[in-house]
Amino acid sequence: MSVTDPVGEQLAELQLTLGEGPCRDVLASAAPVLAGDLGDGFAGRRWPAFTPGASQLGVAAVFAFPLVIGAIRSGTMGLHRSSAGPLTRAQLGDSLLLADAASVLLLDGASRNGDGTPGGARLDGQAQGLAVHRAEVDQATGMLTVQLGVTAAEAFARLRAYAYAQDRRLADVAGDIVARRLRLDPDPDPATEGGA
Repeated sequence: MSVTDPVGEQLAELQLTLGEGPCRDVLASAAPVLAGDLGDGFAGRRWPAFTPGASQLGVAAVFAFPLVIGAIRSGTMGLHRSSAGPLTRAQLGDSLLLADAASVLLLDGASRNGDGTPGGARLDGQAQGLAVHRAEVDQATGMLTVQLGVTAAEAFARLRAYAYAQDRRLADVAGDIVARRLRLDPDPDPATEGGA
């Protein structure tokens, strides 16, 4: 929903493209993920594709927190920095408080317009076009389900794989598919390969 800088946006897209990273782990576990040193070897084993990509962006540490209220999981809050090292006790406490506040604001903001009236709101600080990119990814995934004759999960996996293999941003590949500048071909039928 929101990013504070270009590196944060690239980290979010990297995790979406690769299907791994701290925010992905938080979505699965609903528990904080704290990686104070991406160069320590553990992070590389945990996230073999994400870690080198994050390092190329100049990121040395990542921390992700669940945005939850009771049983409602509304997302994640991902933090990053260019120097390695764990969060101090005070930083960890502040991050947990910020995640709680963001959860409340996110759920409250989803039910109100900018003028306070009921309806859908845009959170202040949302990156320009971020929601549009996500919508294009979803639309491209839907188009691929028809083009490739596969499930939505498989279509999204193919979209991510193509973006990764071509070293392109997921949003750019999705935009090309939606604009019909790019069409992915279905996988060949193994029964017809080899002259059978």
